Amino acid sequence: MIKTPKNWFLGQIQGKIASMNPNVQIPAVNPIGEALHHLQMNGAFYCRSELTAPFGIEMPPMAGTLMFHVVTQGECLVEVVGEKALTLRPGTFLMVPHGKGHVLATDSDAPLTPLFDLPRELISERYECLKHGGGGEPTTMFCGAVTFDHPAAVQLLKQLPGLVLVDAWNAPESEWLQSTLRFIASEAQILRLGGETIITRLCDVLVIQAIRSWLSHTQGPSTGWLAALRDEEIGKAIALVHRSPEHVWSVPDLAAASAMSRSAFASKFARLVGEPPMRYVTRWRIYVAHGWLKKGGTTVAQAASRLGYSSEAAFSRAFKRFTGTSPGAVRRTHSNVGDQVPQKV
Repeated sequence: MIKTPKNWFLGQIQGKIASMNPNVQIPAVNPIGEALHHLQMNGAFYCRSELTAPFGIEMPPMAGTLMFHVVTQGECLVEVVGEKALTLRPGTFLMVPHGKGHVLATDSDAPLTPLFDLPRELISERYECLKHGGGGEPTTMFCGAVTFDHPAAVQLLKQLPGLVLVDAWNAPESEWLQSTLRFIASEAQILRLGGETIITRLCDVLVIQAIRSWLSHTQGPSTGWLAALRDEEIGKAIALVHRSPEHVWSVPDLAAASAMSRSAFASKFARLVGEPPMRYVTRWRIYVAHGWLKKGGTTVAQAASRLGYSSEAAFSRAFKRFTGTSPGAVRRTHSNVGDQVPQKV
């Protein structure tokens, strides 16, 4: 039996999609890269902490938020309920991806003070400086709390463990990490023209690099969304759906893009992702629409049209089936209703 090359199948599906909609661009097949591309921070808040031993700070839980900490001088013990205690030293980068409450302290016996009970100097609307401690050995930290709106970013963060520690930077990474942290600290201390933009973009880079480093050093689960992204065949199909959710996808189209038969593709997709391909396509469209409506500026009718629904009513039915609420309600509240983002039903 002659085996047809995979690039022939991909060429066929590319040509078919292009002929149906010339505006659809087939992405380079790098699903993990696609997800990382959407890690653009929103609602960010940053703090430079100048601490002296002994110190102990209770960080409150922040649902739907990724928090990160970097020590630039000294060291700091971090304790998160259900996780092993860690000690941060210069050059380490710690993320608390799921917004769990935690403790920053010199040691486990240090007296604790809730973060919001401590006096802080507000440098700007989103930047502050905290000074706290007993006057002993100094520790300087830079911390951030950020959220993400894009569904690919939200899904990727869900796959991360309770703590992500990166402390094994190679030599080139270590050099630019230290220079980047110094630049961020300088901008946060004396906020200059465009300083907020500079800090946000640099923190984007640090968080993405930390996640990329974690991905490269862990095998991850054998099933689930992240495993599907990493799969050579299923990952191609997911990348297509993510890039062009408005396209009228079919199982044969996605199977051809994955260089698989329809039955083999559908079976493998369901095993890895946990639901059939077309249900995932619909869910992803609702994820995208949810983000548009939550931000404002997009009407329900516009969302329905952009995602290829035949009518606003059809879109509203699908939206409510997956989220439990109407698209109009999401648009009116404009709130960060993380619990209403489409869950499996």
